[in-house]
Amino acid sequence: MSKIAKNIRILRGVKKLSQEQLSAELDIPRSRLGSYEEGRAEPPYDLLIRIADYFHVAIDALVRADLAKTDLQSLIKVGKNRILFPITVDSFGNDLVEVVPLKASAGYVTGFADPQFIKELPIMSLPFKIVGKHRAFGIKGDSMPPLKDGSTVVGKYIESLSEIKDGQTYVVLTKNDGLVYKRLFRAKKNSNEEFQFHSDNPSYDPYVIPNEDILEVWSFVCSLNIGEFRPQDLNVDSMIRFLQSYRVEMTKRG
Repeated sequence: MSKIAKNIRILRGVKKLSQEQLSAELDIPRSRLGSYEEGRAEPPYDLLIRIADYFHVAIDALVRADLAKTDLQSLIKVGKNRILFPITVDSFGNDLVEVVPLKASAGYVTGFADPQFIKELPIMSLPFKIVGKHRAFGIKGDSMPPLKDGSTVVGKYIESLSEIKDGQTYVVLTKNDGLVYKRLFRAKKNSNEEFQFHSDNPSYDPYVIPNEDILEVWSFVCSLNIGEFRPQDLNVDSMIRFLQSYRVEMTKRG
């Protein structure tokens, strides 16, 4: 059975919908939905988009990920234009902090909703108690001083764009620009349709991104500056040594 077939059935079960109910929501015959769930046929691309939008899950995850291997109770359910994504927890149920190093940033654009991709990221724990879902990201460039190229920013997941506060800094995953770390402002007063992305370095002009192009938002919690490393030294092992000097525990998954 294809991953698409299993994933449609799994996601329908998460929402506690019958085939009749889901087929009505998608405006297709129940028998057609049954053929997809049984692997006798695969949905065309336009229907894949509708299914992905309905469940708020990336098409890449719907097609390539095996949601049967994911603890569905650890998936955050979020609103419009947002994504279901897996949370990594330890044996005690405590959230762990996945690290997205610079070399993994490009893959994160397509793999951020793929449980297997997230599972393969290195993880770390912080020397202070955290509440909510956190993730660490390698930052590229000099647009946000005093952070240097290669610094790591730890962010807390923002479930709704309405939680964004003007003038605060965020790590944002966007459809076209990938991962960026910027200071955000609503583009228009009383507008919830787009945001201005500002750099703290005046050499860079602000730009506007519509809400529908924003995939994830993580509010700034703390930064770890590893800019003194040479580019060839920016690997997982060197990051572990540096983070341990800050009393941050970091491990590779076996």
